[in-house]
Amino acid sequence: MKVGTACFLSDKTAFPSEVAIAVEDRGLDGIFFPEHSHIPVSRETQYPELYGGGELPDFYKSMFDPFVACAAAMSVTTRINIGTAISLLALRDTVLTAKEVASIDLLSGGRFMFGVGFGWNRDEYVTHRVDFATRHRKVADQVAALKKLWTSDVAEHDGEFVTVPPSWAWPKPAQAPHPPILLGGNGPRTMRAAAQYADGWMPTLRAEDPAMKVAMSQFAEVLAARDRRIEDTTVIASGIFESSDQLKQLAENGIRYAIFFVPADDRSEMLRVMDTLAEAKAEVA
Repeated sequence: MKVGTACFLSDKTAFPSEVAIAVEDRGLDGIFFPEHSHIPVSRETQYPELYGGGELPDFYKSMFDPFVACAAAMSVTTRINIGTAISLLALRDTVLTAKEVASIDLLSGGRFMFGVGFGWNRDEYVTHRVDFATRHRKVADQVAALKKLWTSDVAEHDGEFVTVPPSWAWPKPAQAPHPPILLGGNGPRTMRAAAQYADGWMPTLRAEDPAMKVAMSQFAEVLAARDRRIEDTTVIASGIFESSDQLKQLAENGIRYAIFFVPADDRSEMLRVMDTLAEAKAEVA
């Protein structure tokens, strides 16, 4: 079983390069970065209960750009996965994102994993002038365009939200046909979208929650309806680490890769959690 970390890093925490070295030195398998471009102070969107609810944590206000963080982490490591958990693709320029992903994947030797989500914070969408209501369709269209930009010598796309005239778009990613696209989020709509156009699913679920086993079974059924097998699909569960038993339960439910958010505002606590994660991984292995 692979075990990685996810970190809300900012100018007030350890930098991505330092954390990435700590992850690799402990034998863990990856480091993943979330994305929020900014947080309007209006705060009209409530913080989801799934992530804790209540007051919005301060780290949302000052996190690094995930692709810059990935580049920093990639430059000081040789083995671990570098990825996003998750990138708010609907708020991004599709062509520029294709370039960033391909560049990081090539320069890292094929270690990038592209976690993509629809987003929950309507306030950000207003600033970017993106329709929150159509974000699901926009992400689907963007992913279709990204795949063409990554795999075609001359790429073109004419979709509902993205139009790319016949174009050269290099470099291409190191991974063939492209880095894995993992759709983040819970519920049947995200499952269906992941089965339709992504390479995998990145849910946020607690290991001991009976819904985990049910969700994996449901995802397998949704994939089968599209002639796909869950064994050929990447599922990365994300959450908060609690114990080694949690990893065992995840493995029993069919999860082969888990990433856990570690505290970034306290360096000693962050390293302690990473040490515990490494010990737990060794027990499961």
